[in-house]
Amino acid sequence: MSTLVPPLYAGLVDDASLLPPSPVGLSDAVAKHHEHTTSWYRGLIGSLLVPASLVGTASVPRHSAGLIGDVPVASLPATVDKLRASGVVVQHVEAAVARRGEDPQPGLASLRSFAATQAGLPLYAEIPLSWGLLAALDSVAEARAGGLSIAPKFRVGGLAAELFPTPVELAAVICACRDRELPFKLAAGLRHATRHTDPETGFTHHGFLNILVATVTAAGGGEVAEVAEALAATHPVPLIEPARLHRDSPRPLFVGFGAANVVEPLTELVRLGLVNGGYE
Repeated sequence: MSTLVPPLYAGLVDDASLLPPSPVGLSDAVAKHHEHTTSWYRGLIGSLLVPASLVGTASVPRHSAGLIGDVPVASLPATVDKLRASGVVVQHVEAAVARRGEDPQPGLASLRSFAATQAGLPLYAEIPLSWGLLAALDSVAEARAGGLSIAPKFRVGGLAAELFPTPVELAAVICACRDRELPFKLAAGLRHATRHTDPETGFTHHGFLNILVATVTAAGGGEVAEVAEALAATHPVPLIEPARLHRDSPRPLFVGFGAANVVEPLTELVRLGLVNGGYE
């Protein structure tokens, strides 16, 4: 059956079933990812994310994968070579360039050097949403202008309240990426389609539908306040119509995010009537 996922959601959700604290084994994750990518909703699914620390400790089946750089950047070239030698197609690499509060420039310089050897392999530099962010985005934009396939990635959640940016803070980041023509990926905290507060932790999580509509707004020339308004919505009603209006257009700016269970965001999109649920 041909995919029934509209272009707006194409490749939106990476399969993060192997990332901590997941108990899923590598072979099981690969088999399940194959099920997802041969299903009616395959158009929604991005890469299977494989931690670099797993490479060499377990046999990675011949497959395609996105590599998560949970090892030093200096180790990534050898890891990519090892995966390719085993028949794995490396679709992209994601790597942190600094801890929160550290200067991201040295890590970015290392990742740029790596990118220069990879002949177009997409790299995502995970940049903390803290000091040095705008200068780091300028460096990424300069690298892209020089022909390197590199883009930013941001964490929008975590184990502490300060790791969740406010709608205004995240809107400013989205607009900064828009102004520099930088696509971006997101990680952490995106558990549901709409903005919500976790009753156990009290942390307010961003919704992936909020972010999708916010990026459409930003790409259309929206200012920070307009983008923040979309991010702040806690009910799907103001988000559904913009999503339907742009459903047949490619998604701007927002490359995607990872989910431990890709069926969960799919289920929410079906429930909201934004994906047809396997029916014509």
